[in-house]
Amino acid sequence: MKVTAIMEKAKDGYYSCYVEEDLPGFGLSGFGETAEAAKEDMMKAYQEIKEMQQEEGKEMPELEFTYKYDMQSFFDYFSFLNVTKVAELAGINPSLMRQYTSGVTNAGQKQYDKIRVAVERISKELSAATF
Repeated sequence: MKVTAIMEKAKDGYYSCYVEEDLPGFGLSGFGETAEAAKEDMMKAYQEIKEMQQEEGKEMPELEFTYKYDMQSFFDYFSFLNVTKVAELAGINPSLMRQYTSGVTNAGQKQYDKIRVAVERISKELSAATF
């Protein structure tokens, strides 16, 4: 079963990761001080639910996750990405980009689209690279 996990940074500074689809008989979410910790917490909860379902003789669907990030969560989780370089690839002022990634300012849809295209370009280049 394919599901989408939403990764967000809350106003309190913590991250949450939750599945947006309704799952049979349970909800699935995780929380943490980093995006990675929130994802790990959600995956731990998923394993625990699978074990409980098995103990009760219930069938648990195998989940295939796709992740949808807000800007802050994305750059926290993929912290190896150089924000300045991504900004340059996207044609966005690096200072403004840092404001987006820190949550000081929210990016509009046009800016999100520029950033998404830049990240897709990086992804393609990494996929094609070998050493």
